[in-house]
Amino acid sequence: MKYAAGAVEHTTWEIRISDLKELTKMRLALSVVFSSIAGYFLGAYEIEFTSVLLLAFGGYCMVGASNAYNQVIEKDLDALMKRTKNRPIPAGRMSVGYAMTVAVSLTVLGIIALYMLNPKTALFGAISIFLYTSVYTPLKTKTPLAVFVGALPGAIPFMLGWVAATNDFGIEPGTLFMIQFFWQFPHFWALGWMLDDDYRKGGFKMLPTGKKDASTALQIILYTIWMIVISVMPAFGITGRLQLSLVAAIIIGSMGLGMLIFAFKLYEKRDNKAARKLMLASVTYITFMQIVFVADKFIVAALNP
Repeated sequence: MKYAAGAVEHTTWEIRISDLKELTKMRLALSVVFSSIAGYFLGAYEIEFTSVLLLAFGGYCMVGASNAYNQVIEKDLDALMKRTKNRPIPAGRMSVGYAMTVAVSLTVLGIIALYMLNPKTALFGAISIFLYTSVYTPLKTKTPLAVFVGALPGAIPFMLGWVAATNDFGIEPGTLFMIQFFWQFPHFWALGWMLDDDYRKGGFKMLPTGKKDASTALQIILYTIWMIVISVMPAFGITGRLQLSLVAAIIIGSMGLGMLIFAFKLYEKRDNKAARKLMLASVTYITFMQIVFVADKFIVAALNP
């Protein structure tokens, strides 16, 4: 009997931890932390381990809080969609009060952690929460322009790392912001294309034309092109300290062209399979693009001491 009771208690804690991960969207939050740390490495003259930890913790808290607020606000709509109906709140495993406690706690802890780096970093973190929860979330059922608004807080993490390292906002973090800003359109429109039927059940308007049509696919192509252009701009020496070697620019440009091919495939086929391939290509691109940026900085520095 004791063993059985212990097993039940163990299972209960596993469910609670799993629900907290779902509430904060742990995988998404970790990808945001990765972007922030990449930006920090690009901006830092010297890597400070304590600063990296504060940035990682504060960044996770900011994203986790945003997602928790979002799930509180959209709990009734989440219950209507297949992909979200088993989230902790609509499934009845977590109360709204508990979720709000988590969200507020993460907000406070996150802002404190980022403020310990510098006030600008904390300010941008707070702005990202506000835009995501107070502007983007309510607009999702009103207009496809919600994706544009959502791309603003979504583009902050890469930039945030540079600001955390330098306590400065200029052309360098602005460029990092624009890269991730334009990347989000092909990424989220590909995701929106795949999940359009489910999104419609919740009343969400995620595609730019409201339809899985040629116009939506064409806009995905155009935003992908802009993403590629801005991604290689640092190779031309016009973005301050943020620079790329020719080799790195060719690698990033080639990856971007690979993603562009998937965008053209979506325009050609206009089906969910093509959209899924583009979405996966976009995730691969943003991850390896940031790795190339960071690796290039340190390789160039090592070759030119």
